[in-house]
Amino acid sequence: MSVTTKSIGNLAGRAVAAALLLLMLLVPLTASAKRLNDKVLNRPYADMRRFHLGFSVGMNTFGMSFHHNGFVTEDGQTWFMSQPSYSPGFCVNGLAELRLNNYFSLRVSPGLWFGNRVINYYDTTNDVSEKQDLKSAYLVLPVEVKFASQRMRNLRPYVIAGAIPAVDVAKKSSDIIKTKGQEFMLSVGFGCDIYLPYFKLIPELKFCFGLTDCINHNRPDLVDDPLKTTINASVKRATTQMVVLSFYFE
Repeated sequence: MSVTTKSIGNLAGRAVAAALLLLMLLVPLTASAKRLNDKVLNRPYADMRRFHLGFSVGMNTFGMSFHHNGFVTEDGQTWFMSQPSYSPGFCVNGLAELRLNNYFSLRVSPGLWFGNRVINYYDTTNDVSEKQDLKSAYLVLPVEVKFASQRMRNLRPYVIAGAIPAVDVAKKSSDIIKTKGQEFMLSVGFGCDIYLPYFKLIPELKFCFGLTDCINHNRPDLVDDPLKTTINASVKRATTQMVVLSFYFE
């Protein structure tokens, strides 16, 4: 339980840091827009179009929250898993957006998210540890509803929420733990449309929370490896957590 709490705390800390970074980028733009009230609107009819197309590039961090079952071996081994640090990853997405009314739109943004998770395994009884670098390449299909405020000169903040089916297409090796091929996540986030003379720049921060167990517990390939079998038997469930910072161009 303590490992899970620590993982959630680390994710919350990263989310706050990323949110502060995005706000630091947006505050000067907002202040500039207020000072230039006489400035001509950029792309004044852009939001009146029925369909919007674009693409995005960005960064992400992959996290994993573990739930242990307290499994103890005959010789007293008790293994726990944690993710003490987070590595930056890369993501690229397409964008197709359908305008529903002046405030709501439906957005689909298929893409690829690349990243890795360094997982530590501890035997608390014998003070033994193992480590695994778990690489993933997710083919994702986010389907989200976007709610935008009224346009403020050349800025328009918004919030989003939706669901993300994902398939991990990375090649799996016979390692300590192995993730499943399919996952399902919920997403929430916020961003801001910035209207430039020739296109819209849209920075966005999104938080994704897995709903399903992402660990593959059916591991006949480990029948001859007691250590890996024991570690796998010690984890009851694990869920994926992600923070994604994207920059859309529309």
